[in-house]
Amino acid sequence: MAGVRWDPICSRPSGLVLPSHLDPAGVDGPTKVQARSGRWEWVAPGWYAPSDRPECVEQRILDAACRLRQGDAVTAWAALRWRGGAFFDGLGPGGEEELPVPLIASSSLKPLPGLTLSKAQLAPTEWEYVAGLPVATIQRALFDEVVRRGELWAGAEAVSMAAAARLISVQLFSESLLHRAAWTGVPLAREVVGLARDECWSPPELRMHLIWELVAELPRALANRAVFDLDGNLMGIPDLFDPVAGVVGEHNGEHHKEIEQHRSDVSREDRFRDHGLEYFTVVRGDNRGTIAERMYRTRARAKFLPPESCAWTLEPPSWYQRPEPLDAYLARTGMVQRLTHR
Repeated sequence: MAGVRWDPICSRPSGLVLPSHLDPAGVDGPTKVQARSGRWEWVAPGWYAPSDRPECVEQRILDAACRLRQGDAVTAWAALRWRGGAFFDGLGPGGEEELPVPLIASSSLKPLPGLTLSKAQLAPTEWEYVAGLPVATIQRALFDEVVRRGELWAGAEAVSMAAAARLISVQLFSESLLHRAAWTGVPLAREVVGLARDECWSPPELRMHLIWELVAELPRALANRAVFDLDGNLMGIPDLFDPVAGVVGEHNGEHHKEIEQHRSDVSREDRFRDHGLEYFTVVRGDNRGTIAERMYRTRARAKFLPPESCAWTLEPPSWYQRPEPLDAYLARTGMVQRLTHR
């Protein structure tokens, strides 16, 4: 993922603080007097946290989870964020509203603002401690997130962004559903698996591919696949590439307006066009119908050349190091064994 500006993998920030109980000695928590000062905040009955703790989604997760007992866990988007999924940022559509932190709690915890409590079954094999916090396993958290979102495209985005964060592959998530045949939400999750991708690096990229397939009704395209000229030079790694027609598609986010990035985008588009490829872009604010029509028109202009007549190739030169496939990475790091033995 080196060089990807919007990295789908994130690290937990430093300085996070686990809320604490009152401590008469003021060592492991605030005294009663300290708790009433502006240096401490009440976060839950009997729990307090320093008022100057970090303002970030990870701290919000810690604040919500402080009351959890043995066998309870953080789940859905919050568990995936805690494990490093950058696009599980705890914000609703549009990025303005904060989502409540989802918890599974068999104990009789009282609901509080900023969190949701589920009494759903949680097997002992479906949670573990990660950096001191009880969180649902990746496959359980992702299933809960797909169900929480409750919609096909949003669910496909959740699975794809978990894959982008290298937490799980679409195939492994699909296999995990075999053990949940009677669970509410499994039919949706199975549909989601058919649309999710291991190779998309951001939500806008995935949505572009879904528009290509479901709205424009075009054959599934490649995602983030390196394209070379016949001299072995890297032309680019398009967000979307149709090798049959010879079409490149790119999503241009806000940072593409910056002058250097825009200059690079124009140069790359020229390279693709100079080698016989048609090109379209998608920008924020375009509706699905407009994008689909643009895609359809672009493909109608494409040359559909046979491989021997193309001025480009997907076959990498000897100097190019192929990215490690996700399933190979998960196997090498032991994640496959962890995911399939739970």
